[in-house]
Amino acid sequence: EQELKRDFFLLACFTGMAYADIRGLKGSDLVTDPDGTQCIRYSRQKTGIGSIVPLLPAAQEILKKYSLTGETRDFKWKVMSNQKLNSGLKEIARKAGIDKPLFMHLGRHTFATTVTLSHGVPLETVSKMLGHSTIKHTQLYAKIVASKVKSDMGKIAHLFQ
Repeated sequence: EQELKRDFFLLACFTGMAYADIRGLKGSDLVTDPDGTQCIRYSRQKTGIGSIVPLLPAAQEILKKYSLTGETRDFKWKVMSNQKLNSGLKEIARKAGIDKPLFMHLGRHTFATTVTLSHGVPLETVSKMLGHSTIKHTQLYAKIVASKVKSDMGKIAHLFQ
């Protein structure tokens, strides 16, 4: 069960999906575009806004792991409550020696900041993948990335004085 909890968290990290959207994910939400790209296309539960997320290989592997046939669309899992899932993530963090609190929504933040924005994915694209109603919501993540850049560079500034 801890492995399943870890995999739900990682799926959030690699898709930007919120807990409620992972819980509601269906095989029919996974589509293969004419160019062969596999995507998740769904309406966010919170806002009803359409979201499209091309599947990174790590996300594909997680879905295949829980597939009955080896196809990403055939995944089968039972998603526990958000409270139980977050409790399990805290236990995983403790066992792994991670002193930062782990919770499902952190996976969504990680996708927005570490996986996409930090690697040059444009804000508008990230906004569409996250299913935000306005770009202003996504800009909050961009500020987090900017402050991290400043903080990280501040750590080495003394080396170049």
